[in-house]
Amino acid sequence: MQNLLQNLRFSLRMLFKNPGLTITVLLTLALGIGANTAIFTVDYATLLAPLPYPQPDQVVMVWSKIQTFHNGVSAGDYLDWKAQSKSFQSLDAWTGGSFNIATKDQPAFVPGNSVTADFFNMQRLPFFLGRGFLPEEGQDGKNHVVVLSHKLWLKLCGDMKIVGKTMQLDGTPYTVVGVEPPGFQDRLPAQLTVPLVFKPEQINHDFHFLLVMGRLKDGVTIKQAQADMNAVTDHIAQTYPKSDKGWGAFVEPLKNDFLPSERIQTLWLLLGAVGFVLLIACVNVANLLLAKSMTRQKEIAVRSSLGATPGKIFAQLITESLLLASFGGALGVGVGYAMLRGLIAVMPEGTLPSEADLSLNFPILLFTLAATTLAGLLFGCIPAWIASRVDPAETLKEGGRSGTSVGRHQLRRVLVIGEFTLALALLAGAGLTIHSFLNLQRVDLGVKTDHVMTFFLSVPDSRPKDPDHIVAYYRQMLSAIQGVPGVMHASAETGLPLEGSGFGMPFELADKPTVADPSQRPNTSFGMVTPDYFQTFGIKLVKGRFFNDQDTANSVKVAVVNEEFVNKYMKGADPLQKRVRVEQLIPGVTKLGPYQEWQIVGVFHNVRSRGFREDYPEMEIPFWQIPWPSAGMGVRTQEDPASMLKSIAAAVHSVDPQIALADPKTMEQVHDDVLANDRFTLILFACFAAVALLLSALGIYGVMAFSVAQRSHEIALRMALGATRNRVVTLILKEGVILAFCGLGLGLVGAYFVGRAMRSTLYGVGAMDLSAFAVVGLVLLVAALLACYLPARRAASVEPMQLLRME
Repeated sequence: MQNLLQNLRFSLRMLFKNPGLTITVLLTLALGIGANTAIFTVDYATLLAPLPYPQPDQVVMVWSKIQTFHNGVSAGDYLDWKAQSKSFQSLDAWTGGSFNIATKDQPAFVPGNSVTADFFNMQRLPFFLGRGFLPEEGQDGKNHVVVLSHKLWLKLCGDMKIVGKTMQLDGTPYTVVGVEPPGFQDRLPAQLTVPLVFKPEQINHDFHFLLVMGRLKDGVTIKQAQADMNAVTDHIAQTYPKSDKGWGAFVEPLKNDFLPSERIQTLWLLLGAVGFVLLIACVNVANLLLAKSMTRQKEIAVRSSLGATPGKIFAQLITESLLLASFGGALGVGVGYAMLRGLIAVMPEGTLPSEADLSLNFPILLFTLAATTLAGLLFGCIPAWIASRVDPAETLKEGGRSGTSVGRHQLRRVLVIGEFTLALALLAGAGLTIHSFLNLQRVDLGVKTDHVMTFFLSVPDSRPKDPDHIVAYYRQMLSAIQGVPGVMHASAETGLPLEGSGFGMPFELADKPTVADPSQRPNTSFGMVTPDYFQTFGIKLVKGRFFNDQDTANSVKVAVVNEEFVNKYMKGADPLQKRVRVEQLIPGVTKLGPYQEWQIVGVFHNVRSRGFREDYPEMEIPFWQIPWPSAGMGVRTQEDPASMLKSIAAAVHSVDPQIALADPKTMEQVHDDVLANDRFTLILFACFAAVALLLSALGIYGVMAFSVAQRSHEIALRMALGATRNRVVTLILKEGVILAFCGLGLGLVGAYFVGRAMRSTLYGVGAMDLSAFAVVGLVLLVAALLACYLPARRAASVEPMQLLRME
């Protein structure tokens, strides 16, 4: 302990004696450790931390499964699962919804959930105020009760006595029975919850609209629950072969069940990227300490001559490194917190699960301590070991030049090459991400995004659902909107372009044999649209015609399909000669009889309705033939659509004063939202690559500057013997360029493996993207040339005779 305290005191004196070196090392380490702390916080909260439920390992999702695809659950299946399964303490269902809340000015749209009565008891979370639902509140007539999120409660009133009071939802009074606590529930899209009551027409085995969550019994594993559910679904399939043949169930942990696998991979890749940044920082610091140790050779030689063993010298020097790392780590926590706040500010909504708590906690600080210690050992051990092996007799000779110095020069060059290798790999990742993002921006979306406003109309379930009422309602709504000055086209549709195409539907072509099992039929996305839909969004007609106002319930059933539908299912045949046969348009909701045939009358250009990465088969039918109660609205305007929102809202409220415009956005905003996660990943990779580039440039600058200082005598002699300044600059640049090229060559190998790891998250980019690699390699080479040019120019500007007199 006495030796340790002595080493600490001496190390502190040395750090204060060299403030420039100390500050440079601390800032370098703070940057590397801070970036790792910020990204590890995100990864830990998302991928590693337990869910914020009591006994979180018991909480599972149960999905309907057909072949390898997960799906929602029908009400009939859910009720049978609940009655027949033996593995769950509780099995509960929910479905999303939307509500119109009455306010003083105009109705407000609030997303919400409808859940089975025991849902809150299954989660076992406390309430801020009140309670969850009682069993009897899951019955029709007793279900007009509501639980608010803490966030919505604060927004509405913040009244501590709100429990027992009523509020208007969709024009109907609901009694507030509870308020959820602050926390992850506030990050959920749904801000209020009402009981789920199944209507008689919903209890079928066809319409898969529910999500099911359960809590396993004590001691039951997921494997046992899966075997139990397999037996249950086999029995249901035998009982209802027409609807359930081919369907099963899949039990899996709730943890990250709603997080796409591509995003999970991206999070790990980001952690790898900041790991590269920390490695580059450690290499830089190691270079600095190697340079510093060369100036301390005589000091170390004297200490060795006075009896200090290599072990004691090593311990002293490694203590200095660990002390530097400790200070850098402490500073890195502050930098990491600032970076984390910045990440949260620019992170698109919905990027991470709502349960992810992005805060610096004990596991995060433990990780920072481990990273700090590892960094101290990484950059400290090699310089300390080399310095502790100094030959005191050789070093103390006047004018003696230790052979160790040559080895150190070589080691510093190796470290710079390694630094460039790591930097190129990280820059390649950023280059691939940029190339992928540019490819996504150039994708033909199939729609025109300028001068279009979109929103949804959340029509309450209490409204009449017969087709005549729905058609009359939307005709009146569209007429009112089209009467607003500046509106060119207005349309109603069940799915908006870029955000989702509506529903999924099994179908058959009329000239093909009937397939008895619906699960074996081909499938397409489809929606219902009014005639102006295609003009509103600028969708091009390829063949045939679009809909018109004469395509009503009393006319021939018609449909239009996209090019992908034709290419995938018609094999070069004339689509206008084909009819599509369906049994149920929306399974369990719109029963059409034994079969209904729809004549294809047009083909439209592919629209990217499920993200930008892939085309899907799509079919549209006239809204006036099969109307749907709640629809999205598209409005094309002559002016900026955002400036017309109030006028459009006024037109909507003139028809229905209880309806709020849900999620109003321009199509440019929709476009940006779809690209938000790719843009966020791009920004992070680009920032980390920029840091790596800066650190690499500083690393080669340090090596060349020190090399020039060590060779000042040689350079002066060269110039005295006739070497020109340009030749001196070229000589020094050549050394730096050789180091850079060695690093670039090795870095290409690393870049290839980075490309392979990122391939599934990229669009239109291969693992070996030569254009991206060439650009980032050129950027790194230019940075190296600039970093070498500065010391080279300084060396060439020295007066040789003056320097030789000093020697």
